[in-house]
Amino acid sequence: MPASIPSQHLILPFAASLSEPCQQALPRLDDAQQLPHLHQLLGRLTHSQRLDGDEYARAMPHERVLASRLGWGDLADGTLPWAAWQAQASGIATEGLAWGLLSPCHWLMGRETLTLLDPDELRLTDAEARAFLEVLSPWFEEEGWTLLYANPTRWYAAHPSLTSLPTASLDRVIGRNPDVWMPDHPQARLIKRLQNEVQMLMYEHPLNAPREAAGQLTVNSFWLSGTGQLPSQATPTLPEGTELVIDLRAPLLASNLADWIATWHALDGTVLKAACAALDAGQTIELTLCGERSAITLSAPAAPSFSQRLISRAQRWLGRPGTLPSALLATL
Repeated sequence: MPASIPSQHLILPFAASLSEPCQQALPRLDDAQQLPHLHQLLGRLTHSQRLDGDEYARAMPHERVLASRLGWGDLADGTLPWAAWQAQASGIATEGLAWGLLSPCHWLMGRETLTLLDPDELRLTDAEARAFLEVLSPWFEEEGWTLLYANPTRWYAAHPSLTSLPTASLDRVIGRNPDVWMPDHPQARLIKRLQNEVQMLMYEHPLNAPREAAGQLTVNSFWLSGTGQLPSQATPTLPEGTELVIDLRAPLLASNLADWIATWHALDGTVLKAACAALDAGQTIELTLCGERSAITLSAPAAPSFSQRLISRAQRWLGRPGTLPSALLATL
């Protein structure tokens, strides 16, 4: 065996949620014949680390895992500087400023409820998004903000008020009342005022007229997240071999459990199958499964022994893996 064997760390966010439909769907993952590679990994990897939290934390568990890998472990909840990190990675000179991710979105306003919908549901084209940014920019620039375009649903914003302002991850707020997730912080008053002004500005705005006519969602507000300054000691990139697999995100956020189960099946035949092959080749594998509250990391230092492989094959053949996925994922 070579002295230096490459390692791989797979991070799977949205592996489970606390919603009743998801909890009821979890036993569908327990069929080892349908998901052989997931079951094989759970049988061969051992529990090495658990990151506990609660569903009211501003940061998602997978974000905390990534932050730890980047050396941000000491930062307070809601101050993980994803905007500055992503901007720097894309070649933008962040110049030590405090940045945030500004996401144009649609707030669904009911008679008694308010819900922030996934910005991806807007299906904004590049031209549409740039036009909306051009309209909204003056309102922010008057307050000393700098806005930069990244893609249709992600704009970068820089302002001194973002230095210590804690904000909730967009993934925390999608499908929920955004008012509940607004921080109780002095600097948040400016954000709330800008949100109100944007809502009034975009109400019956000409840019939204063709979208309404086509039955599309309108842009009527924004969400701010990923705020803060990059720590000086942070590493600029994730460690080699780290892979964030986000395939489960969209179906779970949309509460589409059929597609979520189907995505597990797709991952079993691709990413998880490759992880099993890497284990057989002697690579060090880590698998981090993340839910709404917690994350658990499973690892194996080397290829299994001959007896371990026999046991693993027997468990798969009998349909009795060492750890049932439903039992493990229900704890996340």
